[in-house]
Amino acid sequence: MDNSLKILLCAPRGFCAGVDRAVDIVEKSLEKFGSPIYVRHEIVHNKHVVQTLEKKGVIFVNELEEIEDKTRPVIFSAHGVSKQIYRDAQIENLQFIDATCPLVSKVHREAELLNKQGYQIILIGHKNHPEVIGTMGQLPPGEVILIEKSGDINQINLSGDKIAYITQTTLSVDDTKEIIEALCKKFPKIKAPIKSDICYATTNRQTAVKNVAEKCDVFFVVGSRQSSNSQRLVEVAKKSGSKESFLVHQGFELPKKIIENAKCIGVSSGASAPEVLVDQLLDRIKEIRNIEVEEVEIVKENVEFKLPKELRVN
Repeated sequence: MDNSLKILLCAPRGFCAGVDRAVDIVEKSLEKFGSPIYVRHEIVHNKHVVQTLEKKGVIFVNELEEIEDKTRPVIFSAHGVSKQIYRDAQIENLQFIDATCPLVSKVHREAELLNKQGYQIILIGHKNHPEVIGTMGQLPPGEVILIEKSGDINQINLSGDKIAYITQTTLSVDDTKEIIEALCKKFPKIKAPIKSDICYATTNRQTAVKNVAEKCDVFFVVGSRQSSNSQRLVEVAKKSGSKESFLVHQGFELPKKIIENAKCIGVSSGASAPEVLVDQLLDRIKEIRNIEVEEVEIVKENVEFKLPKELRVN
């Protein structure tokens, strides 16, 4: 009797175009300028990616004042930065390269335009997430109101018709839909983005997880604990019918008993998790059970973002 364990491997998964571009910017900068290269904050939220780049001569700093050699280039992470960081870099005469994801930049431009048009802006997002800090920092303090959940809407006291909302790009599609519905109920004339701010990759990965979750006894999402989109995938798997769901981060111990008793396991990875980590997870499961892997693809992704002009090859 074949006692192999069925693995449903979600596609698309892993690196999105914004993460691909950010990592490529660091690699190309190393080729062009040599090491060391500085990067402000983790280029993307994944320890494996950060450690791999550190070995190649990248120095990660939390703030610009930590840069010891001001003659070396500094890269701003894919999550985006506030206007103040650009100003500080110019004051320090630093050579900086911006790896902000173009979809995050779109939200930044949106916030500025709405502000110019006299709108009061509500941002749906997670407090203290680098992307949220960067988006709020496009405008002076107090210009953007942050909400994390529907309950926060009760605390908002705004009058007039010119109210608009924007969102963090890596949120749960379903949770955000609930918050938006509550906002529309309180502010019937609220202005929505022309196109959803939640990025295509976040949406696609969540849809792929939803597609298989109810067939799974357990769902594993490969990703970092700092990664918002990875955390959302774990929640989506659970909400969509998987009996258990776990974030497989660095140092995570596989639940051996659950794997021994499972008939079907779902696997996906966050938009900043490299495929090598998915392969490692499958190898670890193989040490416990024979596995039969079936890739379940819901959509092909062919999005590519250009590199900054200073790194393009003519």
